[in-house]
Amino acid sequence: MSNTTRTRKVANRTQDWHAIYSARLTLTDLLVLIWVVFGVQITWFGFDSANLAVPSADLAVSYTSVSVILIASWMAALTIYGTRNDRVLGTGFDEYKLIAGASIRLFGMLAIVAYLFKVDVARGYILLAFPLGIVVLIFSRWMWRQWLVAQRSRGQFTSRVILIGTQESSARIADELRTRLGAGYLVVGACVTSGEVSAYLSGGTVPVVGDIDDMHTALDSFNADTVIITSSDDISPTRMRELSWSLEPGRHHLIMVPRLIDVGGPRIHTRPVAGLPLIHVETPRYEGHTLFTKRAFDIIVAALLIALLSPALAAIALAVRLSGAGPVFFSQQRVGHNGTRFKMLKFRSMVADAEARLAGLQDTPRVVGNTVMFKMQNDPRVTRAGRFLRRYSLDELPQLFNVLAGTMSLVGPRPPLETEVSEYELHVHRRFLVKPGVTGLWQVSGRSNLTWNETVRLDLYYVENWSLTGDLVILWRTTKAVLARDGAF
Repeated sequence: MSNTTRTRKVANRTQDWHAIYSARLTLTDLLVLIWVVFGVQITWFGFDSANLAVPSADLAVSYTSVSVILIASWMAALTIYGTRNDRVLGTGFDEYKLIAGASIRLFGMLAIVAYLFKVDVARGYILLAFPLGIVVLIFSRWMWRQWLVAQRSRGQFTSRVILIGTQESSARIADELRTRLGAGYLVVGACVTSGEVSAYLSGGTVPVVGDIDDMHTALDSFNADTVIITSSDDISPTRMRELSWSLEPGRHHLIMVPRLIDVGGPRIHTRPVAGLPLIHVETPRYEGHTLFTKRAFDIIVAALLIALLSPALAAIALAVRLSGAGPVFFSQQRVGHNGTRFKMLKFRSMVADAEARLAGLQDTPRVVGNTVMFKMQNDPRVTRAGRFLRRYSLDELPQLFNVLAGTMSLVGPRPPLETEVSEYELHVHRRFLVKPGVTGLWQVSGRSNLTWNETVRLDLYYVENWSLTGDLVILWRTTKAVLARDGAF
């Protein structure tokens, strides 16, 4: 079987994945709502029949009928508000927000109807069904998303993409999408708008079909359904409009990549003005209610974690003390918010003279990570107890006290040493606009396995796009990263 025939067969199997996946979501949504609504009904009323009185119509309706109507209305709301739209499936939190929004609007409407017609609905029935339904629906979608990401990592349930732009910009976008297969974009070809046309983009995996005039040939050859414009400098507005018109409605999709990168979705708003799709990008703010919210969250969660983990903290302190390495706690001066210096606490995991022995290890071939941050595997300065603590990041737990003291946050950029700051380029100093964190994007994205540029990019992305929801996601991912032990040594 030829590669072209195999490609076509794979494409045909995945071409209608949106409809297949949406149908599966519809079925599980229905099963979830049946289980939740009737489960609440049985919990609240038992197996005895119960009736709902409607005084305005001199009518009594069984709660079984009410449950059926509620399920049907809920399913309709999830459809109307686009919770199964292919634009939100499998990416970001928009899917979950739409589910919560649709549910809140539905129950708000039901409350208005009940008030206008003087329907005395059992409050416990509603107060249980409403939040439980949202939680279980979101959990069900989360489970489906894990399955979808696994399928996409094997090249299934993806949008097949043709890139259009310069060779350099197309190669960059192809590399980005290759490392994020869970986003659902599989690059299968490229059309170069200017410069010499080579057989493949840099990296040698994505074939170059030709120039922009060969776009439809590329779409047909690879059974692609999505066109991504990676750079539009060489494409006139008229040509761009003609290109969009030539795509088949409902089957082909057009995506534009702006030059501005590493900007979070909530900061971007598109506003059409006189036919021009103007992109508004909000500048990040580090004042007012955002700082109050982050600080309140830090204090509450850090205090709860210290209380819950106090037996573990005591056991670790005893183990470190018995190891004979020195004092239980190790404090080190780091650079924090706005460049201020502070003492960061850790459980001691190295020998007492570790810093004095650092100079002799700088040139060892076992150094990994990057040129700014010193990291090495099998560091001889680490004690036996310290290896266990570092493997599961337990040595970082005393930083919860830094959080309570206000010198650190639960989530933020990694707190650097002064020697590291002296090597920073000017733009890297933006990481000091927020407090350093016990955990952050660096810790959940590979830690010591990352290059310096990757580390800086992650830290600056966090600084520019901080949100409470994002912090919750990072804390959840931290748990998985710690258990996986990837990049921890």
